Amino acid sequence: MNYEQIYNMIFTNPFYKAIFYVLLSILVAKISDLIFKSLLRKMAGKTKTTIDDHIIDILHRPIHLSILFVGLGFSASLLDILSSIQFIINGSLKTIIVIIWGSAIFKSFIYTINWYSSKSGLRKQNQKRLMPLFDNLGKIIIFIAVIYFIFISWGINVTGWLASAGILGIVLGLAAKDTLANLFAGIFIMADSPYKEGDYINLDTGERGYVKNIGIRSTRIMTRDDIEITIPNSVIANSKIINESGGPVEMERVRVNVSVAYGSDIEKVRSVLMEIAQSNDEVCSEPLPRVRFREFGDSALIFQLLFWIEKPEMRGRVVDSVNSVIYNRFIDHNIEIPFPQRTIHIKKSIDE
Repeated sequence: MNYEQIYNMIFTNPFYKAIFYVLLSILVAKISDLIFKSLLRKMAGKTKTTIDDHIIDILHRPIHLSILFVGLGFSASLLDILSSIQFIINGSLKTIIVIIWGSAIFKSFIYTINWYSSKSGLRKQNQKRLMPLFDNLGKIIIFIAVIYFIFISWGINVTGWLASAGILGIVLGLAAKDTLANLFAGIFIMADSPYKEGDYINLDTGERGYVKNIGIRSTRIMTRDDIEITIPNSVIANSKIINESGGPVEMERVRVNVSVAYGSDIEKVRSVLMEIAQSNDEVCSEPLPRVRFREFGDSALIFQLLFWIEKPEMRGRVVDSVNSVIYNRFIDHNIEIPFPQRTIHIKKSIDE
């Protein structure tokens, strides 16, 4: 048989033609294997990360199987079979392809999330807490997309369902407006990280204390009175926050104003205040305490003692201790602590 006879035999007979396209799809699938193994994997191996290697390994099988199933579907369409059977074959093959790709995208998404959250720059507690949220949200989106394309594969019109879901979403959004506001505020707080669990914060609404828990809906703060306050995240998101535990170090600077009478030896005052700060065990030795002569008051010279403490909640106790020692030391060194004085002149008339 010459080539023309072989060609006519294959392409004029639907059965042989279907077999030819099945074999062709197998050949193309094998070629895709070679491309993945010899080219793409070598290219991925030259990069510094492993995420591209893993994703290529995940996508290898779906591409291979998709080529085979597309070939099978096309071959089946060439055969003289009932339209109902043809519909079932096409729908089944499309469903299998959708499930294969949905599974591959799901695995790639999970690996990407785990890889991204393990990077050194994302080891903050709030960001680690945020990753499961994106993880679950991504899984839901992938699952819904798979279901949608399966319906499309079987010719099911989902436009009406989508319209109903949209209307339902609007109704639920209006009904749960405050809850959604807290939800999005919680996501932004976790992503932006203005504070983390364990930080000592002050709000412009007056609340202050340690952050005990950062949730999706609210943030819980433990005050110095051991009272737990639950604040909606939408309130915090619109508030001015002072994070006393923020910055490069957790230490907090404390300022203690001290007044001495005019005529006092200012160098002696400096020396006594420095000695008081340096002898207090709860005052940090680094950075060193400082004494500043701030201003001339109406009836006193105003000094300021500046020192650092390790944690913000120590402020009240340390200030109490330092003030007590200042008072006693000033008495010992004959340094007068003034109090406001007023001189009253009574003007009398000439007749009197």
